[in-house]
Amino acid sequence: MTNGTARAHRVGMLVFPGVTMLDVAGSAEVFVEANRYGAHYDIALYSPDGRAVRSSTGVHLAVDGRASDAEHLDTALLPGSEGVATAGLEPSLVAAATSLANSAPRVVSVCTGAFLLAATGMLDGRRATTHWRHAERLARRHPRVTVEPDSIFVTDGPIATSAGVTAGIDLALALVEDDHGAALSRDVARSLVVFVQRPGGQSQFSAPSRSPIPRNRPLRDVLDAVAADPAGSYSVPELAGAVGVSPRHLTRLFQQELGTTPARHIERIRLEAAQAFLDAGHTVASAATRSGFGSDENLRRAFVQHFGVPPATYQRRFSRTSTVGTDPSGTEPASTDPSGTEPT
Repeated sequence: MTNGTARAHRVGMLVFPGVTMLDVAGSAEVFVEANRYGAHYDIALYSPDGRAVRSSTGVHLAVDGRASDAEHLDTALLPGSEGVATAGLEPSLVAAATSLANSAPRVVSVCTGAFLLAATGMLDGRRATTHWRHAERLARRHPRVTVEPDSIFVTDGPIATSAGVTAGIDLALALVEDDHGAALSRDVARSLVVFVQRPGGQSQFSAPSRSPIPRNRPLRDVLDAVAADPAGSYSVPELAGAVGVSPRHLTRLFQQELGTTPARHIERIRLEAAQAFLDAGHTVASAATRSGFGSDENLRRAFVQHFGVPPATYQRRFSRTSTVGTDPSGTEPASTDPSGTEPT
């Protein structure tokens, strides 16, 4: 239900030929769904010349006007495309991004939209992220920007940047939470059947837990902390102390809400993180270290117990990318078979 009494929060999105459709649609769906729960977002699309554009999917997007005509926006959103990261930017597109960004007190980018935002100069001296595949290019092209290649999204003052397209949904949920609180944001996430937004500092390579979303805030904070850094040290007393509850109470919360022990659930998060690292092309040794298992053998035992195959076999069957680095244990590179699918 839309709140008809509150002033609309105006979101202006820049679209242009080849714009990634999900960058636009994913964020827009979050804002529109939030309106059903009492928010009042008003979304408008702008292009550099005020004409409709053909998106990356071939779908034509009608627009509300030229970017230079946008006024009184509350949030300006710059989506991306493969071209803005790999090819030179047209001066007219940079001018449109600058104009739109200057019309709003809050500016966000999705995925490679960070290249557009950086071209405006607004990221100079700030932290930012983009899709991990293009992070090094962004850092080279804009040396005054501090690029954090492993973050889901980064907020630096009134400017926020996000990683790959689905991370734009995480960022949009975070913006809704900033505007209207965590409860409304959770309602939107559940309605869209997506995970409650991952914390911005969570690794782009980590996978969110597939467990039910906990209602208890201390438990949610614990899970967010582990997901953000699965390789950390997480004894029950340390976790309990970090969120201000007793170890006994924290253990009870795990049993009540997740039906498991802290140790077993942390292992599950680490397994999902290891899967994501292997999918991204990391060696078994690298995945074991980054996901918190410490050694190849620990990761191998966990994989065999839960998935029935060792990590090297899993990677050969299901990974879509080439192996990152050299595995001193002699693990074979990941398969590039595009037909592979990730097990659940």
